[in-house]
Amino acid sequence: QKNSCILPEDLKNFYLMTDGFQMTWSVKTDDTPMPLGSMVINSVSKLCRLGGSPMYTLPNAPTLADLEDDTDEEGNGDKPEKPHFDSRSLIFELDPCNGNGKVCLVYKHAKPVVSPDTEIWFLDRALYWHFLTKTFTAYYRLLITHLGLPQWQYAFTSYGVSPQAKQWFNMYKPITINTALLSEEADSFVNKLDPNKVFKSKNKTPVIKKKPLSQAAGSQKSHTSMTFSKTSLPAGNSSRK
Repeated sequence: QKNSCILPEDLKNFYLMTDGFQMTWSVKTDDTPMPLGSMVINSVSKLCRLGGSPMYTLPNAPTLADLEDDTDEEGNGDKPEKPHFDSRSLIFELDPCNGNGKVCLVYKHAKPVVSPDTEIWFLDRALYWHFLTKTFTAYYRLLITHLGLPQWQYAFTSYGVSPQAKQWFNMYKPITINTALLSEEADSFVNKLDPNKVFKSKNKTPVIKKKPLSQAAGSQKSHTSMTFSKTSLPAGNSSRK
């Protein structure tokens, strides 16, 4: 009512179920927990509008609308039309992204009447727009799929995630970060296990243990000495008789 716009149906149903969402998870390094993943959907009270107030409290202070550039390319080819910071669009913050940018709910056509059609866009720290999804439900699935890893929204930009974030992706989400490899080699992540080879019965041949040469030679000497003593004893007894 304050902004004269209606929430999209899927986002309205989400807020009817829970007033916002926040989930964080950590990893242990040297038995010390380190916060890593963060999944956030702002509550209704924190669903603040961007570009509506001055950046500073000084009179005639600049706003985000002053950064609007009409020479920017608009919807060329397959690229959707970018949001505007001025009155042509209504922009609301869904996720502050831990200071790495902002995920926004965007009403791109606010004049003369606010259109009910919304999209989800990512605003990076350089104030460039990157399209994410057309619906909140699709964005929520992306959020869960990427496990809230740091800077995961930058995977949908032309410059990608940072090297540090890419290491976390390689550890917890390798298929997502290696999409080019997956498209080139479709079987690179397929298990090529052949059960016929794994469970194939093998005929085991008995292993004959060979004695060392030293032990064999020693046994032959003892055997000859024993035979010699046995043959010599009867001869001695007969002589005594």
